[in-house]
Amino acid sequence: MLDLLRGLRILDLTTVVLGPYATQMLGDLGAEVLKVEPPTGDVFRAVRPGRSDAMGAGFLGCNRNKKSIALDLGDTAGREAFLRLVETADVVVHNMRPKSAQKLGIDFEVCRARNPAILYCYASGFGQQGPYADEPAYDDTIQAVSGLAHLNADSDGTPRFLRTIIADKVGGLHLVIAVLAAVAARQRDGAARCIEAPMFESLVSFLMVEQLAGMSFEPPLGGTGYERLNSPYRKPFATRDGFISILPYTATHWARFLELVGHDELAGDRRVTDSVERSRNIDMLYEIIEAQAPKRTTDEWMTLLRARDVPCARVNRLGDLFENEHLKEVGMFRPLEHPTEGRTLSVRTPFRDIGRTSSPDRAAPSLGADTCSILEEAGFDRAEIAALIASGAARAAT
Repeated sequence: MLDLLRGLRILDLTTVVLGPYATQMLGDLGAEVLKVEPPTGDVFRAVRPGRSDAMGAGFLGCNRNKKSIALDLGDTAGREAFLRLVETADVVVHNMRPKSAQKLGIDFEVCRARNPAILYCYASGFGQQGPYADEPAYDDTIQAVSGLAHLNADSDGTPRFLRTIIADKVGGLHLVIAVLAAVAARQRDGAARCIEAPMFESLVSFLMVEQLAGMSFEPPLGGTGYERLNSPYRKPFATRDGFISILPYTATHWARFLELVGHDELAGDRRVTDSVERSRNIDMLYEIIEAQAPKRTTDEWMTLLRARDVPCARVNRLGDLFENEHLKEVGMFRPLEHPTEGRTLSVRTPFRDIGRTSSPDRAAPSLGADTCSILEEAGFDRAEIAALIASGAARAAT
């Protein structure tokens, strides 16, 4: 855990992955993240595998460096307890539809009435100015509607989902940016802000950086799609014993690669030396790689290409990453002793604050693990806390 955001208090109402991934990053950067869960807990606690019913691997993966308070926001006393916490917080974050927040009585206007400088950031599925505003949103549905599933179609043209929750995680990154921008803005003017970072629009923005292509112009100079990325020959190439990514990118890279494989006559060809012509002829060039790759082993290719500074990478399975020399050297995977789940393995934040020592990570919290201490810090006395727990408006871990 770094200390870049130390002193920033975040009330985290998010669930499942998009929001928790975002708030975990903020916690990794040093913010105090108070995860506000219903008494039944975040539904993502149930995702398996897991050692206990309290939490599984999925929950562990996006909830470190947080505290947990369990409140029933549908209960008048639970909602009032939350709003008293708003008075002590800097940021409120959620990933529900705004109408749901309004129904619970925790929308921006209500929170601002309790804290005139509150920063309120949310990631709904769709922007609230459009006709999809009230549509439910999940990773698969957003991959579908955004065009990503079609972009990732197989060789027969059948759309496919990426085997990662890309829409959730891209949405989470945009939500982090929204929070940090709000914090920076408030440092200038002290004003409250409500910032929307919708999942659908975030993924479309992410995809269209390069895929807008010919549609960038009016009238269009062609359709969507980055030609190099859409080439059928852009793929991991089969070697004698595995697969490799070989990516000559500049004219120099291509010249070195072509000379290596005995195509010296092409090294000075305009289809290689001219970047525009190279783009137009990328399929022809990739075909050469596909034909040459099986002639050597992956290790042989890695040695030869690295010696010539031609971009390349072996194709790893996820299981290979635990033995990857680079990841081992930088300590990407770290053991973490969990107070209830035992010994676990955690992926550290990718960020480093150069020249400063980071603090140990805090394990993902048990449901309601910090309910009593958080309420005490907010000014609740023991009788009030006991009454909240007895009524079911709050829950504390035993």
